[in-house]
Amino acid sequence: MLNLLLVVMGGGIGAGIRHLANMGALRLIGPNFPWGTMAINIVGSFAMGLFIAALSRRGGSNELRLFVATGIFGGFTTFSAFSLDFATLWERGATLPAFGYALASVTGAIFALFFGLWLARSLP
Repeated sequence: MLNLLLVVMGGGIGAGIRHLANMGALRLIGPNFPWGTMAINIVGSFAMGLFIAALSRRGGSNELRLFVATGIFGGFTTFSAFSLDFATLWERGATLPAFGYALASVTGAIFALFFGLWLARSLP
């Protein structure tokens, strides 16, 4: 139960930061391109890499990993978790599964979104 609470608290923080970053980008740059989301995905993935490397080097606790990596970074951007999964596969030498995972995740998510839009718009 404590682990779930840590993830929920961290996720709320990350989602709040994501919202503020998106609103800031919208005000500064405008709505013509999703600059905020792109920046969040890149910054979140960079921060995840820094954190996981530091955690593994210093032997941080599972609770800290859950709060920061799964919670904060997961709430900020799930793209950071996706990037970490890809890197883990890559570093294990599983090159083909890594690229298969990336291709299936990105194309699958986009197709699923369009299917959901189509389904919802088709219902009375």
